Amino acid sequence: MNQLKYDVVVVGAGPAGMAAAIKAQENGASVALLERSSELGGILNQCIHSGFGLRYFKEELTGPEYAQRFAEQVAEKNIDVYLDTMVLDIDRKRNIQAINRDGILEICAGAVVLAMGCRERTRGAVHIPGDRPAGVFTAGLAQRYVNIENQKPGTRAVILGSGDIGLIMARRLTLEGIEVAGVYELMPYANGLYRNIKNCLDDFGIPLHLSTTVTRINGHGRVTSIETSKVDENLKPIPGTEEVIPCDTLLLSIGLIPENELSLKAGVTLNPVTNGASVDSRLQTDVPGIFACGNVLHVHDLVDNVSIEAEQAGIEAAAFAAGNSFTDSGELEVRPGGNVRYTVPSRIEPDLPVTMKFRSMKPVENGRIQIKSGDREVYTSKRSQKIVPSIMQTVRLKPSMLGSCTEPLTVSIVEEEE
Repeated sequence: MNQLKYDVVVVGAGPAGMAAAIKAQENGASVALLERSSELGGILNQCIHSGFGLRYFKEELTGPEYAQRFAEQVAEKNIDVYLDTMVLDIDRKRNIQAINRDGILEICAGAVVLAMGCRERTRGAVHIPGDRPAGVFTAGLAQRYVNIENQKPGTRAVILGSGDIGLIMARRLTLEGIEVAGVYELMPYANGLYRNIKNCLDDFGIPLHLSTTVTRINGHGRVTSIETSKVDENLKPIPGTEEVIPCDTLLLSIGLIPENELSLKAGVTLNPVTNGASVDSRLQTDVPGIFACGNVLHVHDLVDNVSIEAEQAGIEAAAFAAGNSFTDSGELEVRPGGNVRYTVPSRIEPDLPVTMKFRSMKPVENGRIQIKSGDREVYTSKRSQKIVPSIMQTVRLKPSMLGSCTEPLTVSIVEEEE
């Protein structure tokens, strides 16, 4: 058994983990980066489309190109990288147990950064009736088959869910000669970014059916068709609206779930809405010295935002490992208010600047962001704007805005009449 000690241990070497590790090392920490895969980069390695890096690098990159930029920095730093290494356990004292080809690793960490990313929701999460034939994929799995394994998942596909991965795969399948019969979305609005709706559906003539879901999968050995139905305002299928769509492939783009099994083992409290950790202004969980960032914290729209958030986690973890004491005295709870699904962080220190991140529950054509502490108005956006769930909202709060607050903060989106 190998026993090791590091100032900061980062779990996961996707875009969040690499960014956190680099910043921790730059701030004087000895750093270990643990990754269960055989290479750095995480999910970006199979995202061969462009659109990454516009904010962070000020240029448009593919997913592998974006990952390579960070992998090169990791290689240049004095960061110990452990690939093909599965973390088995983390306790509240930041003792980590992992396994790889060299055996069991026992690692004592001054601070831990959780950056395990997320996984896709499957058919079982939405209880689609029918048989269990071949041809049902999550969108990310189909993406790996096409982009990495050079495999063709089918010849005629239906996509359930209008998340960004599903929209991108509608285009990718079409480019590979696979007919996409349509994209079906349960909600009355699309869940992906507008640019992906335009570039991936409209430009290829792929129809988007809103307020519609898959109500049955047909086929025994292989999918032969799926049944769709319109849904009412309560998202329940409307009898008599069924339509059978012949196809041999069904892709599911129905949401992502943070990979938080290790977080739970460490005793970290999760946000019941995001299923990610509940963190403070420093991205520290309620277990001292354990931080979280990226999609394991909450699902992001853009990888650029993941990297920026992860850099803060790396800086804070290095500071904790160096002996800086973080107290929670005077912390203010942050609560979602009207038309706000969740907020990150869940609690803040009034004497620290903080970027509040949150998502709306439904689209609003003319909305203003409002943050209150009790009856006191802390922040209100200067102008109304269109706000949609697919785009994460951010507000930067300064200590001067929070200094005299004593009651919990409530973040709301107020809809205005035109």
